[in-house]
Amino acid sequence: MGLVKLSDNEIEEGLKELNEWTVLNGKLHKEIEFGDFDEAWKFMTIAVVEIQKMNHHPEWFNVYNKLVIDLMTHDVGGISENDMNLAKFLDKI
Repeated sequence: MGLVKLSDNEIEEGLKELNEWTVLNGKLHKEIEFGDFDEAWKFMTIAVVEIQKMNHHPEWFNVYNKLVIDLMTHDVGGISENDMNLAKFLDKI
């Protein structure tokens, strides 16, 4: 069984399990501010290992101590369970 786009209700339920994620422009969205660039870079470096295992790559943008993350599954045209799982992992770092 392949990935499917989550319904609005499924997304709302999933957001309850996440820390400060929202939906913005049809994507799971989170902005994180770290103490400095090194902290932001360490977070991304840790995340990359799991991201590669999942083969599910985020859209992210980093400037100094700020990281903006957007998650969606292009193959289904929206948010899937893979996005929820990656968001949960990123919350644990």
